[in-house]
Amino acid sequence: MTDQSLIPAAGQKRKRPQDFSKASNSTRNTKRAKHIEARTILTQASDKALNRNGTLDVSAFVKAREFEIKAMEESMGASKRSLSSRAFQQVPNELRRRTASHNVKKVPKKLRKRAAREMKEDNTPPMISRRRKATAHMRLRLQTVDRLQKMHAQAKKKRAEAREQKGDGSKPEKEVTPAVHIRPLKKNVLSKPEQPAAKFRKRQKHKSWLPTHVYHAKRAHMTEPKHPLWRFAIPLRPTEKSFRKTHRAGSLRGCVAWDTSYMSTIGVTGVEASLLGLLRGLGVGEGATSSNQMAKWRAGTRSWHAWVRERDGERTWISEVDIVWCVQEGSPTASENPSTTIEKKKRRLLVRVHPSAFLQVWTEALKIAKMQRPSVIVEDLRFEIGTIQLTGPGSTEALLAALQPVTKTSETSAVNACAETWTSLGLVTNPSTLPQNAVLGFNVSDPRLRYPPRTVKPPASDSANDNLLQVLAEWPPDKVKTPQSIFDRTARLTASRLLPSQKAINRRKGEALPGEFPSPAPTDPQIPVLLVASRSPICGPQGSWTLYLPWKCVLPVWYHIMHYPLSTGGNPRFGCLEEKRQIAFEQGLPWFPGDYPGTPAGWEWELKERAERNADWEKRPKGKRVAWESLELGKTKKGEIGLGSTCDWSYLLNLNSEPDPTIASQAITKESTTAEEPANPARNTRENSKGAEGIENLPCPIHQVPLEQAARLLANPKHIPPTSHDITTVSLTLLSRGHPVTCARIYRLPTSSPTLRSQWLALAASILYPPKRTQNIPVDTSNRNSTSNNKILASLPRNESHPLRTQHTAFSLLHPRETATDGPLQPGNPAYPCVPDAEDLIGFVTTGNYDLGLGKGGAIGNIALAKVVPSQQQQQPPSMRTVTEDDDSLTTDGQGEAMRREIAGLETKMGKKMVSRLCVVRDAGQTVGRLAKWELV
Repeated sequence: MTDQSLIPAAGQKRKRPQDFSKASNSTRNTKRAKHIEARTILTQASDKALNRNGTLDVSAFVKAREFEIKAMEESMGASKRSLSSRAFQQVPNELRRRTASHNVKKVPKKLRKRAAREMKEDNTPPMISRRRKATAHMRLRLQTVDRLQKMHAQAKKKRAEAREQKGDGSKPEKEVTPAVHIRPLKKNVLSKPEQPAAKFRKRQKHKSWLPTHVYHAKRAHMTEPKHPLWRFAIPLRPTEKSFRKTHRAGSLRGCVAWDTSYMSTIGVTGVEASLLGLLRGLGVGEGATSSNQMAKWRAGTRSWHAWVRERDGERTWISEVDIVWCVQEGSPTASENPSTTIEKKKRRLLVRVHPSAFLQVWTEALKIAKMQRPSVIVEDLRFEIGTIQLTGPGSTEALLAALQPVTKTSETSAVNACAETWTSLGLVTNPSTLPQNAVLGFNVSDPRLRYPPRTVKPPASDSANDNLLQVLAEWPPDKVKTPQSIFDRTARLTASRLLPSQKAINRRKGEALPGEFPSPAPTDPQIPVLLVASRSPICGPQGSWTLYLPWKCVLPVWYHIMHYPLSTGGNPRFGCLEEKRQIAFEQGLPWFPGDYPGTPAGWEWELKERAERNADWEKRPKGKRVAWESLELGKTKKGEIGLGSTCDWSYLLNLNSEPDPTIASQAITKESTTAEEPANPARNTRENSKGAEGIENLPCPIHQVPLEQAARLLANPKHIPPTSHDITTVSLTLLSRGHPVTCARIYRLPTSSPTLRSQWLALAASILYPPKRTQNIPVDTSNRNSTSNNKILASLPRNESHPLRTQHTAFSLLHPRETATDGPLQPGNPAYPCVPDAEDLIGFVTTGNYDLGLGKGGAIGNIALAKVVPSQQQQQPPSMRTVTEDDDSLTTDGQGEAMRREIAGLETKMGKKMVSRLCVVRDAGQTVGRLAKWELV
């Protein structure tokens, strides 16, 4: 059938082009057409039942009605089938399989009968494994399995013959604990990863795998094989969409777990005085205000989150670290001097640092350790200790099921208080309710003996909550004097090497009674673990658990956590690098190293992201990419500030008068290329490589200032004035709609134009202090042109009567400019203020997105402290300064004085502190700025 729309009309030589705007091939229209066709009932005209003379033909009438009845029955069945979905479509997205449509065994058991019936109705051939033709790869695997089975049978036969010759064939083999040989770890030397298995050795030439690499490789997008991240194969993002799911699991229901074994661990051993000297040399403890927290940290019952810095030179800050002390064993006797005994006893501590900053922290720690007397030993424990991090309401429940403390025997001391406290935390749904940075150290059994995991039932007694409150108030682990086994290298290696094989675990499970787990054996390994409950400095967000355990014990614990059935339904979700950054963003916290460009690791990350954004911009056609030089920012301002696709700190801090030519070479080259000059691929390739090399070698022009130091600078700028290189991290909360993205520009309120400043202050006041809505007030119909009627009609409520609504609509059409809206000005309105000048630029956004927790946009950025800390010349507020000559809007002194009074009134209304924290955020390549408030994080 020919489409009438394509037939040329009279006087036309060509067919009319087909209209693709209707999107007839879209999924939604296709489903709708399918439903309409299924519901259509075919009928037959009654004229067919009449003869030529007009009399009724009974047989034809009956046949026509029979046809209509059959058509109605078929339409009913087709409509029912079209609205229903198949069995494999009822499965959630994370459980669907591509072969579920023709393999009944790929769907859950409760849907298999329905799936088999549907396949039978549709004549779908079932897939049977034994009838499938084996491929070449499958034949090789089958041959290998057959050969291994024969070898195993021969070895089993030889062992049986040997037992018969000894005469003890009836006695089963006894389990013998192998002797564990512990090689001493090399001191002050970087360690190397253990040699992987032969079949995986070629894949780990230039990188190392995490203990859970195989698990993540099947479910997530990994780093490229030739381009690892921090010398590890790290999962970047899950293969399924997980943005909203991660938010729900991390804050509402469930939990999210990360294998953070790529985090580097440094062990330090020495006398306590020498260890404190080493930490002071790294800058740990500067500005600490709580002596009680410091005492508990040195006792080993708390963890400490701090920043470390260089000892010499400019003493720039390197990275944030977590430090845990080992509990000091026992107490000195009466005959010994307590001070001398404590000084002579050696202590241990663990320093957990990000892998991007590990080498620099290791170098600084090694240099300072050699200066201490007595000397300090520094050990590289990167491939001996792994970590797992969990967050969410179900994190404590999942860990309780996986970590079962080992029951102490009669030869050992009393039951560990940490283990008792851990088993009493069944009702905890937020780790932030525990003491801040609390540490729990104990030994656990192999979780594979309790696999598959079972849901832990919370205590149902009325006194359970009271007992939990009592434990949280007293916190018995603070009185523990037993060192944690995780600090002992012998305990770590013994637990790793005594782990039984999965075959031995399965044999013990088979010997156990049905429905019961295997009973513990004296040869079972005791896995030393260390739990740290961390809390966000912002009140409200979920806390997190950090689990330290031996490297080889990470995988058994990981599988138990991932397959644990939560009491709220579902299983814990695994997180990747993007999910870790998302959770930190939703909690209002920066993520290292991406949100700290002032550190060496953060600057390296910024250069890497800058090169990727620049390459993405270059590969776009000229008509489909942002033209930075033609961007209009209001009035006479034209062109993007700095390099559009980067956070141009050199431009902001006035270190370079012009943008770096190595970065902008491609943009300038492509913009200057004319249509008559053909592109040269060889030249572009050389320029790309040259630009990449230039980006990699750019020095870091900025210095990161941690939160405590930045807060002191803002509180007392006269004491230690910040330099032009100092930046600090802030959290941005938008006051209106929209959400910023990476590389967005951050401005302070205008300082050179009082008119523009008053406009932004008025907009902020309308957002922070919105006017009250007008109530139902009768309208004077006798005088339609009165000013009061205009105001009433402009803000008429929606639940008013129909005549007044009609009058309101007519008024809005006749007086569009006089109609006032209830909300503040929106972008697109001619009265909306333009963005401030380049001199008011104070920073850039490093992470920006829509915050699902707040329900609006937010961002994490960095600002220059010298731009926000008032200097000696800026102590007088801008509202009281003399009006600049370039402000054309103020022509007389009277107007300038009125403007100053207006600005002073707005600032007094909102408060000086609020005004000082207001800023304007503008995305790179956009012309609209939005108000936001920044806070130090």
